[in-house]
Amino acid sequence: MPRLTKPLITACLLATAGHPWASEDEERLLQAVRKAYPATAFDRAVRTPVSGLYALWMGENVAFVLLQNPRYMVFGRLVDLHTMQDLTATAQRQVMAPAGTLGQPEPAGTLPTGDAITVVRGNGRRKLVVFTDPSCGFCRRLDAQLRTLKDVTIHHFLVPFLGEALPLAIWCAPDRKAAYAQAMAGALTLPPVARSCVHPLARNLALAARMHVQATPTLLFEDGQMAAGALSASEIEVRLDNKALPQAVFTDSLRR
Repeated sequence: MPRLTKPLITACLLATAGHPWASEDEERLLQAVRKAYPATAFDRAVRTPVSGLYALWMGENVAFVLLQNPRYMVFGRLVDLHTMQDLTATAQRQVMAPAGTLGQPEPAGTLPTGDAITVVRGNGRRKLVVFTDPSCGFCRRLDAQLRTLKDVTIHHFLVPFLGEALPLAIWCAPDRKAAYAQAMAGALTLPPVARSCVHPLARNLALAARMHVQATPTLLFEDGQMAAGALSASEIEVRLDNKALPQAVFTDSLRR
């Protein structure tokens, strides 16, 4: 029988984090694939919100299969188009992050906000971090919602998952905030970028990797919680006002 290999970094995870126990269907599916592919270590099967669709976990990786026909596996991302949320991102972070560290920005509890494009609206009392790629359609949808928020400071970390050309043009522009706004509106013309332009894109990618951010947009709130996808302004407002958990610390540590 063929041996399944580890998918690329863009391969995705499932919609839910899983349960401490397996249902009868989940256990039956798990036994079937273990028998069919004995060389592959299947950890668990978890039902998704899609009827009949299950996620098979293999360490940090996941494949989607139909319960009635697990012969075919699909590697990809599961996105709720009604809420514009990437349902796989939280599950992936829960699998990859060590226990008790989910959502912690850095070991010291700080973020290098000097490597971000920071926008302050109103008094800026509420804080929000967004890992974004200006070439990402969902990121542009989210940005339209972010522009309606009041009294918030937003740190936009550019992570070039879809290529460096547009993020570089934004960061190296004379007015980064204006260039970012134009890019998110789809109106930025790519100018030539000077070789002397110093940028944080590699650091931002490293930061995203440390925080287990695998997709854009991903939002980090003051209470340490993370969410992936183009959330609505109302959903973001609720999370911004949640002070139940200790606040993350945001500091400017721009390295030049």
